[in-house]
Amino acid sequence: MDVLSDISSLRERLKRESSVSLVPTMGGLHDGHLSLVHLARMKADCVVTSIFVNRLQFSPTEDFDRYPRALADDCKLLEQWGTSVVFAPSEHTLYPVLQEFMVEPPPLANSLEGEFRPGFFRGVATVVLKLFNIVQPQIAVFGKKDYQQLHLVRELVRQFNYSLEIVAGETVRAPDNLALSSRNRYLTPETRAEAARLYQVLAQVKCQIEKGNTCFDDLERNATGILFEHGWKTDYISVRHAHTLAPAHEGDEDMVVLGAAQLRGTRLIDNVELHLES
Repeated sequence: MDVLSDISSLRERLKRESSVSLVPTMGGLHDGHLSLVHLARMKADCVVTSIFVNRLQFSPTEDFDRYPRALADDCKLLEQWGTSVVFAPSEHTLYPVLQEFMVEPPPLANSLEGEFRPGFFRGVATVVLKLFNIVQPQIAVFGKKDYQQLHLVRELVRQFNYSLEIVAGETVRAPDNLALSSRNRYLTPETRAEAARLYQVLAQVKCQIEKGNTCFDDLERNATGILFEHGWKTDYISVRHAHTLAPAHEGDEDMVVLGAAQLRGTRLIDNVELHLES
């Protein structure tokens, strides 16, 4: 496995590869990331995993400075899981000058995550476009845990006419169904025991919809109330159409229940998909 930090060396290394898949990450790797690497290995001869904590997607009040950084440990894991190349650029490498050209995402980026993290998807779209240009993969793998991000990346690829397949990796969960996340490291033993409740309330909403309850507003309010009773501050619980992320309506067959909430300073996100037979 090669660990490279500059663009020219990466491009020279990839010249000899017939097919390349890219797994973009910010490091702090866990089994969820590694499942994406495994999926990428099934799709291309060469797997490039990028590790870069992207300042553009953090607001001044967020955790950019304390976000988990463990490059040596991450590289050990990636080598075990079959990554061919780790691309770990410095900030100066990806942003050698002030980044004044930015990718402006569609209005959807201002809802859900975008409502509570203004500018987040602008930063994500800009760095993802840079990585696509640098690596020039045929495949890129993104996790379903970041459901809205996955949707917007697919739209970016479609609207910019990239010849690139976006592959979605399923969310990997702990035994109690907590979605794996680098930010789970912020949880204390006490909050870790409570953290799985977010998935539980989303699963309860899914169950109610499958039983025929289409009062989505009520379901969202009830889920928010349950979290509030257990010490959570909810950003959103929202039932959306799975393919457009527009608010769900009665008669929709494919839906997703998305949630984001803070538990004593740690912000967690999750989602559950559902399909209703017509």
